[in-house]
Amino acid sequence: MEDKRLKIMTRSGKLERMRTIALEEHFATAPFLEGPGRPIKKQAQAKDNPQVAERAAKLIGIYMQVLSLLTPGVEQLDAAEAVKLARDSNNRLANAVQRHPDRFAGLATLPTPAPEVAAQELERTVREYGFKGAVINGHSRGRYLDDKFFWPILERTEALQVPLYIHPTLPPQPVIDAYYTGNFPSEVTAVLAGVGWGWHIETAVHVLRLILSGVFDRYPGLQVVVGHLGEAIPFMMPRIDITLSPELTNLNHPVSIYLRENLYYTFSGFNFTQPFFDLLLQVGAERIMFSTDYPYGSMKEAHDFLVHLPISAGDKERIAHGNAERLLKI
Repeated sequence: MEDKRLKIMTRSGKLERMRTIALEEHFATAPFLEGPGRPIKKQAQAKDNPQVAERAAKLIGIYMQVLSLLTPGVEQLDAAEAVKLARDSNNRLANAVQRHPDRFAGLATLPTPAPEVAAQELERTVREYGFKGAVINGHSRGRYLDDKFFWPILERTEALQVPLYIHPTLPPQPVIDAYYTGNFPSEVTAVLAGVGWGWHIETAVHVLRLILSGVFDRYPGLQVVVGHLGEAIPFMMPRIDITLSPELTNLNHPVSIYLRENLYYTFSGFNFTQPFFDLLLQVGAERIMFSTDYPYGSMKEAHDFLVHLPISAGDKERIAHGNAERLLKI
């Protein structure tokens, strides 16, 4: 078998190999592709190349992948549909992880429209299947995790000592209509509201809402992961601290403390040196983890980006695998 571990140069000048654990790696199931994932299936079928959905379903990766269901997940479904599809997706993922425990780990799909059931599903998948946490794809029909309706999920996540990965989703339709529909083609709106800008900012706002609601004061052990080098938050951290001070927010700490102590950050397709160093300077190497955003991102590009980052071997090991091993207890 090909050794796919990251190659690094040590102080002695020797080339050594190192584990790489990728955190934002996605899979699909047939029921998902016939439900909320239908647009992904149609998009893939319209292209004369390997289908995104098919590639995702194959569960192929680099050294170790921590797998989660493709966006939009189940967050936009009604409660009954969300519960059914979440359980099916988790059971299928568990089978794959059990067949290849050294290659795959799992993040649970949670039926957020039914928070109590979602909390139970998280505990089931962590205790029975050894899942390492859960992924939530943004808002649930316009409701965000700062709404106390969802706090049973956050409480259980903290109690189980596993992280919650907040993955982007499209903004609510009224936001798309107001902010992203303009004097340009609908194809531009789709990208502007999504991967080009909107869903990154949407995720950043979601994180700030969590902090400002006092979630991390109530659940100080809760750990949240976001991708894409922090969804533009690192650039704004000094400004956020100045304008949203504890005197205004009544929080126990400045916002940046929560961003440094309750959040982790991954690459997930953002293989860009300057934003990486902004994140590194703001939060430190202990809070950054490797990912490729498979099947959307290139595993080779992510691997090459990490290999060539001008950082110390120790920091590279933390980012490649050490931080993930500590957070996920791998």
